[in-house]
Amino acid sequence: MSASITDQLPVVVVGAGPIGLAAAAHLVERGLEPLVLEAGPSAGTAVRDWTHVRLFSTWAEVTDPAAEKLLAPTGWVRPDGATYPTGGDWAENYLQPLADVLADKVRYGVTVTGVARAGRDRIVDSGREEQPFTVHLSTAHGREERITARAVIDASGTWSTPGPLGANGLPALGEKTGAGRISYRVPDLRDPAVRARYAGRRTAVVGSGASAFTALAYLADLAQEEDGTHAVWILRRGIGAQTYGGGEADQLPARGALGLRAKAAVESGHASAVTGFRTEAVERDGDRLVLVAEDGRRLDAVDEVIVLTGFRPDLSFLSEVRLGLDERLQAPAALAPLIDPNVHSCGTVYPHGVNELSHPEQGVYLVGMKSYGRAPTFLAMTGYEQVRSIAAAIAGDQEAAERVELTLPETGVCGGAGLFDEPEQNADQSGGGCCAAAPTTLQIGIGAPVTASGGC
Repeated sequence: MSASITDQLPVVVVGAGPIGLAAAAHLVERGLEPLVLEAGPSAGTAVRDWTHVRLFSTWAEVTDPAAEKLLAPTGWVRPDGATYPTGGDWAENYLQPLADVLADKVRYGVTVTGVARAGRDRIVDSGREEQPFTVHLSTAHGREERITARAVIDASGTWSTPGPLGANGLPALGEKTGAGRISYRVPDLRDPAVRARYAGRRTAVVGSGASAFTALAYLADLAQEEDGTHAVWILRRGIGAQTYGGGEADQLPARGALGLRAKAAVESGHASAVTGFRTEAVERDGDRLVLVAEDGRRLDAVDEVIVLTGFRPDLSFLSEVRLGLDERLQAPAALAPLIDPNVHSCGTVYPHGVNELSHPEQGVYLVGMKSYGRAPTFLAMTGYEQVRSIAAAIAGDQEAAERVELTLPETGVCGGAGLFDEPEQNADQSGGGCCAAAPTTLQIGIGAPVTASGGC
């Protein structure tokens, strides 16, 4: 197939979440044809799984400039830029309207099952770069389809692949059989059925990020209302000066307050901390579960387990394209040193684009949370800059692709979404339900409930 014919093909975007839809908006702005493939029934399907959680970022920081231009002719007006959306606000008031404007450029209920060069598996060199991509997908009705594309932007996120309970990165022995009492999400205790699951019960919370803080704070609140409710906070490391974040000195006040809430939960006795506990097995004790550590320690039985150990990318449908990934983070090799969580925080990650996101297979890009692999420091603003750069590169504007158009704030180590506001906090603020106490930036992904098929 000639280059001119290939250039007429659509750019397939996997995932109709914040970054996937922003990619489509930038492609449209460049005169390119996007086709967004979303596994769920609506835009931001995975974001809708955490409608109850409020972001650390303001509206001004979670909308993309090209998307806003696309929305403007419809009369869409961004909510107050100084207020803070919940996941539900974000999906309903921004993501879905943006997808509606894109209209037939977005398809729902389609799952990408494979990406390859037409007629070439990953081994074959001959004529490889001249071939377009073939995207394999299945529909909600079980029908198989093939789409030919000039490039593929994978913004499918990591929401569908949470980290397991096992400390070695694999499921603990018995984790699968105990699945009925193990959750991998921050619970929405406003839901009566969810509330009943944890009220008056003993729950293990595994993890050390902001999602774990959030779950501990929720359960502590529940303990004040429902006798017998108790959380057991399981940490793989010990408790140190940074365990609870920056507290009152945190540059993100809401994140600092969240850490203080978790600390208060422990100090008040509503939660107890178990340190240096690396789970190896889950055993049954009647209807309850017993966690067993690698060193043989056994905890008292719990009724429920909430595992909040991060997320990881699903690379299975990319097996026939040539990716250059870091061996630790599973992020693009050139990007990995810039986002290593042992070195960098959200604010210290240098804005990056097509150069850092390119792979040996030209024309394939992992963006958004998926581009960070297992690193937990992803910012929505970073993702918007990624897709701006990539759209420019696909359009042949290399100067714009390599130009940095984003200045990140110094935010410290990011840790996920904030607590849902209490009524008294909402009472004196405005913004159509997007009101939180004073946080300033967003992490989507590890530690925060975020998208898989939505690609944040």
